[in-house]
Amino acid sequence: MEKFVPVSMSNRHVHLSKKDLEALFGEGYELTVMKELSQPGQYACEEKVDVVGPKGALKGVRILGPVRPSTQVEISKFDARAMGVEGVVRASGNTAGTPGCILVGPKGQVELKEGVIVAARHIHMHTSDASKFGLKDKDVVKVRVGNERAVVFENVVVRVHPEYALDMHIDIEEGNAAGINNGDLGEIIRE
Repeated sequence: MEKFVPVSMSNRHVHLSKKDLEALFGEGYELTVMKELSQPGQYACEEKVDVVGPKGALKGVRILGPVRPSTQVEISKFDARAMGVEGVVRASGNTAGTPGCILVGPKGQVELKEGVIVAARHIHMHTSDASKFGLKDKDVVKVRVGNERAVVFENVVVRVHPEYALDMHIDIEEGNAAGINNGDLGEIIRE
């Protein structure tokens, strides 16, 4: 099993800074955990916001916690077209030069100058998993997910950290098109 990784699909979501959380929900506001996610300490929140672009809005986009140093909106290519923004594929946290949007919450709104991305495919990997796989942080691999519509995902970035749990994240559009279910296994292919 040392070549296999569980696969999870990621839907549109927002990561908020403390400053933007308070602008949208009120001073001193704390996020409400709805459910834990695959990565330790990460969770889906009860709270949602509207994400507004030049051509359209995505209503009720879930916030993921905890708060982060900067606000980031992760959407799909289809969402980007619907909003009227460029669907820039980036690694999480790499938002320089990306499109902006307006976030609307119950107590206010925030205009982001940048921060809207289509998340690059990636594998979260604990340091012990990286050692077992013979990989290191920022390596790029292919992953084959086999079912009746087997596909090979290219340009999958490996992200190694001692707090990560082994899990590959792909866009929900990619997963649905390939008939993937959360928890399916992908085989890492090294060239």
